[in-house]
Amino acid sequence: MRKFGTTLLGVGLFAFIVLMSRGLCAQTATQPGSANPQSQREPDVIVDVKLVNVFVTVTDAHGAPVGGLKKDNFTLEEDGIPQKISVFDKESALPLSIALAIDTSLSTRHDLPLEQASAKRFVHTILRPVDAFSVYGFSEVVREATPGFTPDLKRIDEAIDHIHNGAATALYDAIYLTSRALNARHGRKVIVLITDGEDTISKLDYHEALRAAEEAEALVYSIIIVPIEQSAGREIGGEHALIQFSDDTGGKYYYATSMSQLDEAFQKISDELRTQYLLAYYPSQRTSFSEFRRIQVKVTGVPDASSFNVRHRAGYYTVKSEF
Repeated sequence: MRKFGTTLLGVGLFAFIVLMSRGLCAQTATQPGSANPQSQREPDVIVDVKLVNVFVTVTDAHGAPVGGLKKDNFTLEEDGIPQKISVFDKESALPLSIALAIDTSLSTRHDLPLEQASAKRFVHTILRPVDAFSVYGFSEVVREATPGFTPDLKRIDEAIDHIHNGAATALYDAIYLTSRALNARHGRKVIVLITDGEDTISKLDYHEALRAAEEAEALVYSIIIVPIEQSAGREIGGEHALIQFSDDTGGKYYYATSMSQLDEAFQKISDELRTQYLLAYYPSQRTSFSEFRRIQVKVTGVPDASSFNVRHRAGYYTVKSEF
């Protein structure tokens, strides 16, 4: 059974203030037996200050990223309670850590060479010196093809080229393991999945995988490979699970039936990651001890704001799993 414990939230800023009845600036001598009520030390009070990060993507009615917004254009609530935005950064320059996970099961064997070629183009388009990639192939097992996260383009290309087909599909295990790897990373964290959406053999279930992604603050982008639209062989349940993963983490899903659509999906992901906003806040005092707190962000004060699509993670856990 897994144990649970309190942990840091957001970028991990954690501070504590110990308040004592005797001031630190001055020590007043008290004679033994004094009736002064301040002679009795009161219990220490520990206050957790937790900065919560929310990476926000705003797109217009045509799906194009909206840049140039200001702090005053955003409102943020936690469980319906308005919050003060303490940190704002537009088109964030924070480092990107991207876990690229490619489905190598038998159902994708014909598409794998195309997926590999398109994935390499994506890496070369988006990677900056401050960023890092980790490449995974998943079939009945999940294999990390790179030695952790690396900014080395040659090593990333070689890793993508050397993933091989397997048999079954451990999709949820792949999301879980990439999330755990991203958990210790700083900056923006992203999982990009290329899969037909069908999980057949994972040891972990949907809820465990989703919680791991949410705890890692990872945005899940899913590129769903379908041979023919409305094909009887499509795994609709798996597709819906991927859509929910993307919605709950602030990412997005795309369908691809050809090389051109695969390239287009990668390009849209790249464009979005270049025009994200970072909003961070210190939660106001709460009387509720709910384990999961929901976040809502809105855009106001600009033309056509009502038609904008604002995406971000659904919320955060007040405790994290210990693994």
